Amino acid sequence: MIRAPPTRVDPERDPNSMSEPPSTYGSAPEAERLATRASKSAAVPTLRTRRRVGLLTVLVLGSLTAVPSLSTDMYLPALPKVAGSLHATTTQLQLTLTAYLAGMAVGQFVIGPVSDALGRRRPLLVGIGIYTVASAACVVAPDATVLTTFRLVQGLAGAAGVVIARAVVRDLYSGLDVARFLSSLMLVSGVAPIAAPVFGGQLLRVTSWRGVFLTLTVVGAALIVMVAVWLAETLPARRRHTGGLGDALRTIRALVRDTRFTGYVLTNSFSFAALFAYVSGSTFVIQDIYGASPQAYSLIFGLNSIGLVTVGQINGKVLVGRVPLDRVLTLGLGVVLLASAALVVLTSGIAGRAGLVSVAAALFVLMSSMGLVGPTATAQALIRTPHAAGAASALLGTMQFLIGSAVAPLPGLGGKDTALPMAVVMVVATLISIGAFTGLCRPWRHSPGG
Repeated sequence: MIRAPPTRVDPERDPNSMSEPPSTYGSAPEAERLATRASKSAAVPTLRTRRRVGLLTVLVLGSLTAVPSLSTDMYLPALPKVAGSLHATTTQLQLTLTAYLAGMAVGQFVIGPVSDALGRRRPLLVGIGIYTVASAACVVAPDATVLTTFRLVQGLAGAAGVVIARAVVRDLYSGLDVARFLSSLMLVSGVAPIAAPVFGGQLLRVTSWRGVFLTLTVVGAALIVMVAVWLAETLPARRRHTGGLGDALRTIRALVRDTRFTGYVLTNSFSFAALFAYVSGSTFVIQDIYGASPQAYSLIFGLNSIGLVTVGQINGKVLVGRVPLDRVLTLGLGVVLLASAALVVLTSGIAGRAGLVSVAAALFVLMSSMGLVGPTATAQALIRTPHAAGAASALLGTMQFLIGSAVAPLPGLGGKDTALPMAVVMVVATLISIGAFTGLCRPWRHSPGG
């Protein structure tokens, strides 16, 4: 019997090709037939086929990485209405965001190593299935406590989409292609933060906040179909980790001991914390302090997301390969720090009471510059870990969402009358991010290639 899998294009050399499903192929004639078909397609790949496979991959992976944005951003315009409906305080409602983010953190930590052992498809399908059921349960939540519980389950299960999508990218791509593809994913995943709050605001015109979670239920069902039909297994059986829990823990320990990897993880995580201070606080700042409607807030949020996606595409299409990745990261962090410092000045009243336009402009600059920070820091971490993409993706996501969940309630501590706590949290998180980058990654000690 032929044990080797059929000849295929190496994804490390051809970023546009998908790995074929692993495991055995049955009888020798069947293996020979598959090998012949694969070698023919590898020898004469048509541009049309390569583009179609690549676009489907971007569509599926981008949709999976959009799950957190859909689950938070579509819900944000409804927060004040949820508070009234469930007779809950601002802090209680922000805890529903914290629960979701904590679930995302723990879920990624577990699911990432599991996908290194079992492959990508099975854990992904199970996770998205549970996410769909939890979304349906949120529709009928009677109070804030029950809603928070189901949001936690949503996060735990929905983590599969994010952590496995990143691992699949590392399965298929290497080197600078990782950074390019992560930036390309923003074409799809970036639509979520643009469309979700706008769509969520419009939903509130015709339905209650429960309609938002009904929509998320439909999204979960659609993701199951997309993965089942379009996403092939990308981790061959011969590359899977078979040592059980002990092997997974040893892998994670080795990753944590890699100082530069840990530095990029912390850089990404604390910059995300600055971003999530905006996500959790801006709905109350813009609507309660500045008097904007849910629809106006949604439009402002959407414009900021357009800036994020646009800068992300400039990063992937123009900067990657021309400018060292660490320099791109330095530029992005510098702009985030300037924008968050400007918000402190605007919201503190030092220069007089700031209007909505100036605050929105500073938020736009901050959000846009995240298109340089997030994909670049993530790529730098994944490039170092081809041997354990699932575990590396798990650590990236776990730290990102743990820190984000801790930050989520902080902008509300000052009450509904001031935006200063949100701005201060952004500055502090950005300073910690810069400290991790300079102190652990030490970019000046490494080659110009980043």
